Amino acid sequence: MPDFEIRRATAADLPAIVAMLADDPLGAARESPEDLTPYRDAFARIDGDPHQHLVVAEQRGRVVGTLQLTVIPGLSRRGTTRTIIEAVRVHADARGSGLGSALITWAVERSRTLGAGLVQLTTDATRTDAHRFYERLGFTPSHVGFKLPLT
Repeated sequence: MPDFEIRRATAADLPAIVAMLADDPLGAARESPEDLTPYRDAFARIDGDPHQHLVVAEQRGRVVGTLQLTVIPGLSRRGTTRTIIEAVRVHADARGSGLGSALITWAVERSRTLGAGLVQLTTDATRTDAHRFYERLGFTPSHVGFKLPLT
């Protein structure tokens, strides 16, 4: 993936980010790129929180990837700070280019810089290609996750 930059996301990046979130069977069912209002509200909360790092990968002026890194101070593991990687997306025409690996490498290195001792992520149980991708990058499937929708 030549000539790309990973940088902090801005409000102007929202249309591209939301389009990537919606560009797969799971995202198509839960995202609404035609109405950016809830995303703008969420962006304002994320952007104002120093523990949130929403980034985009930009290539030749075009957003081609994104992820959110959350820093969580904790008591367990002798007070270890952990980070959680969420909402990793790579534009359809940039998949297979190495950009996903570069984004995750950035997140892991940023986690170290922020003093984290553990990086976690979750991925939908149906995303078997993503499971293989994360395992290739050194992540282990060590936990079972649960969700409880509140809305």
